[in-house]
Amino acid sequence: MADQVQASHILLMYEGSARSTATRSKNEAAAEIAALKDRIAAGEDFAALARDVSDCPSGAQGGDLGSFGRGQMVPEFETATFAMEVGETSDIVETDFGYHLIQRTG
Repeated sequence: MADQVQASHILLMYEGSARSTATRSKNEAAAEIAALKDRIAAGEDFAALARDVSDCPSGAQGGDLGSFGRGQMVPEFETATFAMEVGETSDIVETDFGYHLIQRTG
């Protein structure tokens, strides 16, 4: 089992999510992240979408979070990332920060 992983993500915050300045509702964020998941599944570039739409500062780097170990991310995010194979993209993951799509890169 890996002690470290590398990942990129797309985060869509909503009004009331942790550290959010977003004005979209939770339902709007859920619909938008579902549409992004479909676009990625259809072949759109994950990093390009992250740069265009992610509410996380990592979006400027195509969503790249670098490497991290267990205990460094919120539990839902960590569980999803460590369960994936390199190159795989997660289903929608909800945390206190909003909705994420995660791509394991290493």
